[in-house]
Amino acid sequence: MPSRISPDGFKPLENTLLFQPLKLGSLNLEHRVLMAPLTRMRGTKVADGVYVPGDLNVEYYSQRASKGGFLLTEACPISRYAAGYPGVPGIFTAEQKAGWRRVTDAVHSKGGFIFCQLWHVGRATVPSFLDGRDCVSASNIPLKGKALDGTEYAATPPKAMTVEEIKETVSEYAAAAKRALEAGFDGVEIHGANGYLLDQFLHDNVNIRDDIYGGSIENRSRFVLEVIQAVTAAVGADRTGIRLSPYNYFQDTRDSNPNEHWAYLCEKIAQLPSSSRLAYVHMVEPRFDEVLDEAAKLSSLGDTTVASTESKNKPSLVPFRQILQKGGIKFLAAGSFNKDNAVPKLDSDGADAIIFGRWFIANPDLPVRLAEGLPLNPYDRDSFYGASPPSKGYVDYPFYKAAAAAA
Repeated sequence: MPSRISPDGFKPLENTLLFQPLKLGSLNLEHRVLMAPLTRMRGTKVADGVYVPGDLNVEYYSQRASKGGFLLTEACPISRYAAGYPGVPGIFTAEQKAGWRRVTDAVHSKGGFIFCQLWHVGRATVPSFLDGRDCVSASNIPLKGKALDGTEYAATPPKAMTVEEIKETVSEYAAAAKRALEAGFDGVEIHGANGYLLDQFLHDNVNIRDDIYGGSIENRSRFVLEVIQAVTAAVGADRTGIRLSPYNYFQDTRDSNPNEHWAYLCEKIAQLPSSSRLAYVHMVEPRFDEVLDEAAKLSSLGDTTVASTESKNKPSLVPFRQILQKGGIKFLAAGSFNKDNAVPKLDSDGADAIIFGRWFIANPDLPVRLAEGLPLNPYDRDSFYGASPPSKGYVDYPFYKAAAAAA
């Protein structure tokens, strides 16, 4: 790994909105530097498709916990057949609950808070990871390319879920949410983004159903809204959030009208009764893409007026933020945020808090470094999704004091 100490620091951010308290549902946060849900694939295998949090996971989350800080877990499969990747700890067995209890206890011992992200991958897997079962989705359209086992997704297209299967999955989300609280989590985040199951129902290039869960945006939103209502009924609205990505291209999703369609979904969320109204909505900025750089992504979205703020059709999270504010729902923004653009986002009232991913991976003490203007460790992309040994790029990034002493 290259040298981990950047050459110089930057203006301290401790007197900015980034370090003002925030009421987030049932939690009282002391700052607004939040950790993203980051798939790291370091769980311990106990059976085929079943991974539990081990010592490394406890250390990783504990390192990144801070007093009054907020962490999101990596996406956690809600059931055995919701899982699609190796090394990802779920929240569907007693052993997994016990493993996560060790994580939550470690985070709480440092005065931090942690939510469990609830996940169903839908079509983003293949039968070899599902004991030979077919994967499921809104429709039978497969992903392009190859899965982690080297097979073509198109060789085993997903099975379109029946209405009964959708209802069963709604119940699985609620049951997983209850298990998460039993494991000591402060709440849960529903994963409705990044081309996974719920997002597959939202995007009209994937959902070509002709029943009550397909066709119009009203129907395509139904599954997501049912999950929200079931989960909030199970654990409380003040302990529930959701992640959405209107402008997502990952996992072959590309909606025909994200501005209009996600505005509808946000209106429905904001209009839910107080018992179901979420603590927050967490959205991914349009500029962020897994493959394209920022300019290419915005150009592909039809945004030819990047410098203008007046274009009615400019892709932006601001309209969604404004809709959700009417329901008193907090807004968390994610997607390529750093020490330079996070504060302006808050100052412009574009979000209530900022989600950091890659910088949190490389800087376990990120809130301290941002507050004090300390140099940041660069991140190592090659170790994001596993490494040998597993600790590499996971728990071996230095805290500032240790790094400074070694310099």
